[in-house]
Amino acid sequence: MEEEAAGPASQPSLRNLLRNKNFRWLWLGQIISNYGDSLTSLALLILINRLTGSTAAIATVAILMALPQVTIGMVAGVFVDRWSRKSTMIVSDVLRGIVVLGLLMVRTPEDVWILYALTLLQATVGVFFSPARMALLAKVVSGEELLAANSLSQTSRIIFGLLGTASAGVLIGVWNDFALIFVTDALTFFVSALFTWRVVAPILTRSQASATVRSIFDEFMVGMRSIFTSRALIGVLVSAAIVMLGLGAVNVLFVPLLIDELQLPETWFGAIEAAQVAGMVLGGSLTAVLAARLQPTRMISLGLMATGLGIAAIATVTQVWHIMLLLFPIGMAMMPVNAAVATLTQTLVSDELRGRIGAALQTMIGAANITSMALAGVLAGLVGVRNVFLMAGVLTIFAGLVAIPIFGKQPKPAPEMVEL
Repeated sequence: MEEEAAGPASQPSLRNLLRNKNFRWLWLGQIISNYGDSLTSLALLILINRLTGSTAAIATVAILMALPQVTIGMVAGVFVDRWSRKSTMIVSDVLRGIVVLGLLMVRTPEDVWILYALTLLQATVGVFFSPARMALLAKVVSGEELLAANSLSQTSRIIFGLLGTASAGVLIGVWNDFALIFVTDALTFFVSALFTWRVVAPILTRSQASATVRSIFDEFMVGMRSIFTSRALIGVLVSAAIVMLGLGAVNVLFVPLLIDELQLPETWFGAIEAAQVAGMVLGGSLTAVLAARLQPTRMISLGLMATGLGIAAIATVTQVWHIMLLLFPIGMAMMPVNAAVATLTQTLVSDELRGRIGAALQTMIGAANITSMALAGVLAGLVGVRNVFLMAGVLTIFAGLVAIPIFGKQPKPAPEMVEL
């Protein structure tokens, strides 16, 4: 199935992008999988809470989901660069679909260990999927369309994630049906694998050397050296790590802020999340407009500073509409940042290194996220939940300011700008 690449470069419009059948297959597989993932993510948290009633158990699930990226993410990137990206995605989807079906066995508190094991296994297999998809996307769309493709992918992920979360809430709240959720998620993985199989991508020469410990280490070091020879990639990694040191705590403490500080009922959560999603959708639609006026590096710096201001302002809220009013611009500012980060990661390195660079970025973010989540409770006890939001906002603004001198004056990236 792997044959020709994307057609000639064209104007980065949504219409031109969706005419690319390879991108359409990749995109459709992504949104179906995003829907299924969000179904299971909420269902797992509700299920573990019902079975154990323990916040420690919920935290354990969250840590198990993030742990593989931090521990083997870098090495996974090496293998992604050695293997066919398309085949890697298909195998990852099929294996994760089978693993999700195993969750049907979790019925009693004595089965919780099965949930832990399957959660860890699914996350481990998933570590190989994301860098493979990032690298494959850069081969099926033109360089001019890449930012638009990333923006559409990010926007779709948010929208279908919201739909999946809402569906899970209805299925559990009305019918108390976990089995249907897990079966549906498994089917989305299998459909995603089928759609990826339909993608026609160029045949690329991969390393045929045996995967010895020494060779894996050498290839890993080549990837790391490529990062530290690019100011733009250094800026992405440093700013992302600083941001997640703050945002990880925010993600953990958002629920206590709403329920304990503002005394809001859980019924408000859907409306509050919808406000941020609306901002993300608008931000995604404006990304192409911003790209015509700003370099991706400048989009990252300005977007982070705007996001930080919004997060810091959350520390002052007293009404639910204050939260919704702030989450809309926060979502709008973050979408161009996400699209620009993905585009830089894809275009500033040669194809044989994209898996390693993508895995390195995810590992850095994952490590900072786990550190921040672990400190969230301690910081909230010491300085209060609102002050943690203020600190997180300041850190995010700082990340945007730090990125400016690191990025320096960057030209607009072109595909294959940096060769091995």
